[in-house]
Amino acid sequence: MKKSIIYLGLALVSFVNVAIANETSTVSVSDPKPTVKFVGGTPLCNAISKGEIEFVKKMVEYGADVNEKSNGMTPLMVAARYNQIEIAKFLLSKGASTKEKSENGFTALKWAEATGSKEIADLLAKA
Repeated sequence: MKKSIIYLGLALVSFVNVAIANETSTVSVSDPKPTVKFVGGTPLCNAISKGEIEFVKKMVEYGADVNEKSNGMTPLMVAARYNQIEIAKFLLSKGASTKEKSENGFTALKWAEATGSKEIADLLAKA
């Protein structure tokens, strides 16, 4: 009987954790400017990984931080990882830092080299 209660409790805890992990965003409406926080990464980094340069420009225009980390990576690191040269140039023009390191110790330059993004690696080496 004790074992079945323990197993049932573990199953319940696992289910709750999965339900919480599936929550993708939270919205604060008490603020005049609602803020949205995405658990799976910032909207800026998601747009960079998809190559949506116009959306990236709008996000930065509306105040998105070009050095805010998402899943341990800055937007410039994401651009280097996904070989988004135009976005990388834009982020550098807006003051993106080339010195920041990801959780595993990679800079944007190392991400570019690791993923074979030679053009971005050259750009970052000059920056």
